[in-house]
Amino acid sequence: MNWKSEWKKLALIAGLFLVFFYLPVGNERFDGAVLEALHLAKWYAQEHVLLCLIPAFFIAGAIAVFVSQASVMKYLGARANKILAYGVASVSGTILAVCSCTVLPLFAGIYRMGAGLGPATAFLYAGPAINVLAVALTARVLGLELGIARAVGAIIFSIVIGVLMHVIFLQEEKNKAAAQMLLPDEEVTRPLWKNALYFASMVGILVFANWGKAEQSAGLWASIYNSKWLLTSGFSLALAVMLVLWFDIKWWKVGLTATLTAGLALAFPEQPMLAFAAAVIGLSWFTSTDKGENAEWFSSSWGFAKQIMPLLLLGVLIAGALLGRVGHEGLIPAEWVSKAVGGNSLSANFVASFAGAFMYFATLTEVPILQGLIGNGMGKGPALALLLAGPALSLPNMLVIRSVLGTKKTAVFIALVIVMATCSGMIFGTFF
Repeated sequence: MNWKSEWKKLALIAGLFLVFFYLPVGNERFDGAVLEALHLAKWYAQEHVLLCLIPAFFIAGAIAVFVSQASVMKYLGARANKILAYGVASVSGTILAVCSCTVLPLFAGIYRMGAGLGPATAFLYAGPAINVLAVALTARVLGLELGIARAVGAIIFSIVIGVLMHVIFLQEEKNKAAAQMLLPDEEVTRPLWKNALYFASMVGILVFANWGKAEQSAGLWASIYNSKWLLTSGFSLALAVMLVLWFDIKWWKVGLTATLTAGLALAFPEQPMLAFAAAVIGLSWFTSTDKGENAEWFSSSWGFAKQIMPLLLLGVLIAGALLGRVGHEGLIPAEWVSKAVGGNSLSANFVASFAGAFMYFATLTEVPILQGLIGNGMGKGPALALLLAGPALSLPNMLVIRSVLGTKKTAVFIALVIVMATCSGMIFGTFF
């Protein structure tokens, strides 16, 4: 018998016993934190998994199967033109109105396909950080100067962080570039314009299905919100047609799914999630039962889901227990955070950056949170620091980034975001 191994097992069992023995069940704050973790996980499952993550998984799977590795390397690879690579990555958020979790499958997809570490991490930061609607809402609610600073800062941040990641891990990037030179050219199965329209339809579904409600009842944003499901349906119909004509999916399978989806949409207009779920189930059915590249598409998408979903849900539970939801408290009292970020000191900016990096922000929720904190004495410098660190990072997405990049690269990426957000907050707070 290996006694060393047995002692480890005994220590683990004893540790779990002591945790449960002294579990502070009945303590008001502990019980509240447990409920907050469950409430946040429930909200996350209802609002983000079906509408955000599943479309993102299918897009990531499509990148892995239908986009040639040569194309990814040409524009984002370790040997790509740096101005083009960082330019594409840094403005990606203007198209993708996603949160720090939804961007993860897309990031994992392009990184595994050969994107350089610098452009990939620039995309990882920019995806949720440079959101046109979020920037506009920031300017309207928190002031024009904060809105402009957020937009400019996020674009600069993504480029600087990507360049620094490339420089810090330069030797690995050189080795990747050398390996990519030896890869043979891939045969193109369909022209670029077909692939572009195919991906545009899926991105359209992702964007408009998650379009947030505007504060005002009139205007462009409100009009788009009122038509969001009509626009989503249009992109879905375009995708269905392309799958039949260009991807050889059986027309009757697509037709059956479309009929069921339309029927549910007409029968339950107030519950669009039913129709959306039917469309997702149908897409999963006719891709998983097909052969060739369509089956590979589903398999790749499922692979991303298996890797990412458990880590995200675990992270959401932990974040909910520690910090609670908007307007609710977890184990960490909200007043601690409010006091720590008052004024424009170095410590206030660091705490704002650090807290923002670990908190989970759904798209646009950071604005009302900051509005409350500013009302309680938060300085504009720490407010910008939180805006630059918060939307791009969260505890759930850190766990997933680590599974893709490894511990060392993830730690460096997190540190760069926090340090740069702190410095930006200090500079901004000095002038405003």
